[in-house]
Formats: sequence, structure tokens, C-alpha cells
Amino acid sequence: MQRRLEKDWELSIGPDTVRLFILKAKGLSAAINEDYADGAEHEVELDAESHVNHHHDGLAEESSENLAEEELRELINDLNVDEAAELVALAWVGRGDYDASEWSDALSAARERGNRRTAKYLLGMPLLADLLEEGLEQIGA
Repeated sequence: MQRRLEKDWELSIGPDTVRLFILKAKGLSAAINEDYADGAEHEVELDAESHVNHHHDGLAEESSENLAEEELRELINDLNVDEAAELVALAWVGRGDYDASEWSDALSAARERGNRRTAKYLLGMPLLADLLEEGLEQIGA
């Protein structure tokens, strides 16, 4: 006989929406990592007069990276106040700032933080996709 755990949370933002954000963040992270994987296109060399010579293949890579980031930024900016707070709280739980049992505390702190630059804040987090994934797992969503 399985015992159901009572959940102390109810999400306004659907777990599938969070998973979409995770996929977008992973795609953005992969684009950045692939960009620097080869090394040759992004090496910084100093010439004889100590000027930086930065070599790359042009703006195509940069524009696709910027479009992916801009798309994720717009998706986050389109969230309502409750959804944005939940997304921040999920990242905090995933990062270990709060335990899943402290969900209401994490959510309260995220709400107190307000909706100030949520996209910039989240996109500035290293490993955002992993944090959100871990957060969902921790709360059992």
C-alpha cells in the first residue's frame, strides 16, 4: 500500500511550463558551451603592440545566441507575479538555499523580492536549467 505524501505547495506555473524553460535554458547553455569548445574561433591574441585581436566566424553565432536568450527572457517577462516568484523559488530550492519542506518560506522570500528584473536575475544564475530541474524534483512536481 503506497502512502501519498501531502504537498505543501500548489504551483500557479505549470510544471510543463517550467520544463519548457529548462529546455530553453539548456539550449542557451549548450550554444554558449559549443561556442567556446573549439577554442580557435574565440582565442584572444595580443599583437606586438598588446592590442587584442579577437577572431570569430561573424555575427551568425552571436545573433542565434542572442535570439535564444531574448526568447527565454521574454518568456520569463511574460509570467505573472506569482509565476515569476515560483520560478525564482524553484531555482532557490534547486540550488539548496531552501529545502522542499521550506517551500512556503522560499516562495514568500521570492515574493518579497518582487518582480524586479526576474529574467535578468534568473539568466544570471549559473546552471539555471539544472537548478530548475532539481527544484521541480525536490518538490515532487
